[in-house]
Amino acid sequence: METELKLSLSADELARLLAHPLLTQAGNTQRLLNTYFDTPDLAFQQRRMAVRERLAGEQWLLTVKTAGQSHNGLSRRQEWEGPTTPGALQFDKLVDDAALAQNLMTLRPTLRALFCTDFERQRWVIAHGGAKIEVALDQGHIHVPGTDLSEPLLELELELLSGPEEALMALADVLRQTPYGPVTLVPSDASKAQRGMALWSRSNQRAPQALAPHTPLTVPKPDRPKTLPHG
Repeated sequence: METELKLSLSADELARLLAHPLLTQAGNTQRLLNTYFDTPDLAFQQRRMAVRERLAGEQWLLTVKTAGQSHNGLSRRQEWEGPTTPGALQFDKLVDDAALAQNLMTLRPTLRALFCTDFERQRWVIAHGGAKIEVALDQGHIHVPGTDLSEPLLELELELLSGPEEALMALADVLRQTPYGPVTLVPSDASKAQRGMALWSRSNQRAPQALAPHTPLTVPKPDRPKTLPHG
């Protein structure tokens, strides 16, 4: 069960956030390349699920997330993630919910790649309010392959690793106050998957087309992506 608080912020406030005393130590930074899948009739979107392949450093990961609940940026949902071979989509080896795993394996032949996210994630693990919390700052973009549609991605995620849930909101309040002035961290219920689907829908409205068939995702060793300025 994943419990996290998603917060949006503006690029011109990023330098102030990174100057916060809790974030002054260099966080662990990693580039994450993600491709999201759905069926031709968008079965996952209708169920508010997300299925993705992720390249994290040198490791490929397969992730399945259920709809769960989201309110004022705080979301709770089931999540499965584990090592994979690109293009394999072996849900039966990942998901321990037998009914869901069987359903995903049935849908697997029809799955198509819809959109991608490409971002750098900077991580800190912070103890606050009796809890252990992962703070993740994501900077990059969401795009629809084969089109010129892209939008920037800049958000802060606070994920509860252990301890009371209310510590997430308490830490967000602390991070809003920095020595150089306040930072507007706005709770957001829109996941990366939801934003990507909205972008893909725009591309489909502009030029209706069938979903591209799924092929194993291969990613060359890329240059460092363009990121939003740190100040």
